[in-house]
Parts: sequence; C-alpha cells; structure tokens
Amino acid sequence: MTAAANPDVALALWYSGPGKVELRQEALALPGADEVRVKTLYSAISRGTESLVFGGRVPASEFQRMRAPFMAGDFPFPVKYGYAAVGRIESGSNALRNNNVFALYPHQTAFNIAASAAVALPEQMPPRRAVLAANMETALNGVWDAAPGPADRIAVIGAGVVGSLVAYLCGRLPGADVTLVDINPARAELAANLGVNFAEPRNAKGDCDLVVHASGSPDGLRTALELAGDEATVLEMSWYGDAAVTAPLGGPFHSRRLRLISSQVGRIAPSHRSRWTYGRRLAAAVALLGDPRLDALLAPEVAFGDLPQRLPGILEAGSGILCQPIVYS
Repeated sequence: MTAAANPDVALALWYSGPGKVELRQEALALPGADEVRVKTLYSAISRGTESLVFGGRVPASEFQRMRAPFMAGDFPFPVKYGYAAVGRIESGSNALRNNNVFALYPHQTAFNIAASAAVALPEQMPPRRAVLAANMETALNGVWDAAPGPADRIAVIGAGVVGSLVAYLCGRLPGADVTLVDINPARAELAANLGVNFAEPRNAKGDCDLVVHASGSPDGLRTALELAGDEATVLEMSWYGDAAVTAPLGGPFHSRRLRLISSQVGRIAPSHRSRWTYGRRLAAAVALLGDPRLDALLAPEVAFGDLPQRLPGILEAGSGILCQPIVYS
C-alpha cells in the first residue's frame, strides 16, 4: 500500500549508509490529545549539516548533541534526519486546523507532532520561503552571540544560507557597514539582493569591529582572522564534522588580542538565555522571514519522490545551491 493511498501511511527519507538514501513507509497513529497531523507542503535540505550526515562524517563524540528534535534512528546510520518542514494542519487542534506551520521535522510526507511544536506562519508568508526558518534561527542566535552594534564595520565570511542570513540581519542595523565575503564572485548579486556589500577575500576591507565566519573552510577562518581589527571578535559559526582544522593562532593573533568565540544553535545565546525559550526563538525566526528579498536564497524546487536520485547532486560541494526546497504533491 502506498502512502498516497492511505492517509495513515507516510513516506520518509532515511539516510541508510554512507552516500545512500531511501524512502521508507511509516505508519501514522491517530494524533493524540495534544498533537496535530501535518501534511507536508515543503521541506528544505540543510546542505552543510546534511552533507555530513550523508557522508557518515558526524563524529562519535557528537552523536547525542547532533540529534535533531524529531530525528529517528541513531548515528551514524540509519537515520531519518532533517529539521525544516512546512505543512498544513489537517487534524488535531481545532484552533490550528488548516493553518500553515513550520516544524523542525525531517523530510516526510505527513507527520504527527505536538501542537506546541508547530509554529503558525504569518498569514501572508509563502510556505516555500518559510523553509528558511531553521537557518534563520541559527543566524539569529549567532547575531545574539556576536552582539554587533550600529555603525560597526562587519564582515561575514561565507555566502551560504547561514552566512547570508547573518549578513542580512546585521545589514539592518543603523549605519552598519556590512560586507558578505565569498570566493565565488557570482554571490555579489545575492549580496545586492540582501542589501549588503560584497567582496572576494583579497578585496575585503580589514580592521573590522566584528567578523563572522560561516564558510566551513579553514581558509575562510584564516581570512576572518586577517580581517578582524585589534581586540575585535571573530565568531565561528562553521561546523567541520570530523575534519581537522588548522587555525593561524600564531603571529599577531595574541598581540592584537583577537577574541575567537563559537556559536551553535543547540543552546540559546547567553545574552538571551534567561528570558527566551526555544519556542519563542523559533517563532521570532519565522517572523523575520517576511522580506521577499530572502527568496534569492531558494533554489528551484525538487519533487520529494525524486529526492533519492537528486540528493547526491544537491549536496555536492560545487553544486552552487544555497537552500534546496523540496515540494510535496
């Protein structure tokens, strides 16, 4: 029996081995008293994280910390992994029924979830754009960690989705001079769409008050340290999985008193932790997606049924894809 023929059977994407994915049927129970049934409209591939999962490159030390909220299975394989789903509530809470919602759920045609874990979309927000919510939440948390200020000179290294969203948020600060830095000159158009400057590493302005690194490359981290001004903060948002990284912490690193700190979305930034819940932060991230300019981050859609064949190309380092939306019929 196919999922399409039975509303209580769903299809889900599973990472089954290094470089291997498959669609599996999953039985759905009736939603519980505090649950809703969501029919998926879109999901999105998080290329940075899911490429590490796809390649079996999640370090054993991070197996527990890397678990997504509604992941199934165990690292390294098999795992049902993902955290960017948008759908319409079909049953459950009468207050939410027929609403479009975002949930931190893997790639699956339909699912049950606690009503409290489904974030309602603003009425005018296109469901396709809302798949950026998880990345926006990461970017928002990073900006909280970085604590930029008005009129700061800020460089963001790496024009992937998270780096671009950090640059977009910083670019809304009054008087801030924000530059998105990337080795790909074609990203200049993206930067212009987001309302910030663009530079290749060799042309980027130095003496920055803040540098955010999100390229996932040790070369990018080197550039970040070079662009930082005396006593400036360098915020590291890249996650390298099991790859060894060499950082140039000799030379002038200490004499210039640079501050290298990390940011990770698994915990709310200390500056907000005592007042913000995870639910409040995710709802804020959804609300920040109201700008149509953010559609520039979205690639053409791929059908969910084609995902097992298309995923290797999507995750390939040279694909040029930023955020890959998956559409469900």
